[in-house]
Amino acid sequence: MKALPPLLAAAFVLGACADSGANYTPVLDGPPGPAFQDDLAACQALARDQRQFDQETMGAAVLGAGAGALFGHFDDGADVAGGAIAGALAGGTAAAVESSERREAIVVQCLRGRGHRVVG
Repeated sequence: MKALPPLLAAAFVLGACADSGANYTPVLDGPPGPAFQDDLAACQALARDQRQFDQETMGAAVLGAGAGALFGHFDDGADVAGGAIAGALAGGTAAAVESSERREAIVVQCLRGRGHRVVG
């Protein structure tokens, strides 16, 4: 059970990143209009509600843990738990970054759809 604390720490780190893209405030071409703050809040809430990204992140972490455990098992005397932890972190981190980028894109597209001149 030595692997449990590092796995819990990995889950905490991945969970902390879950809404990072949804909190994105894009750059505007010009001053914000009077409705910008309300529209920004609504678009960020829309991005935050996309929970399928969180499920994909957890799935990638589980797949990474399985792959890491296999590599750890077949590497001469390597630690299976260590491989699982490394794989979970690698898979989960990559998926969390992708999820964050997709949430940022949702905020940008939503604001553009509401008539704001968003450049990125």
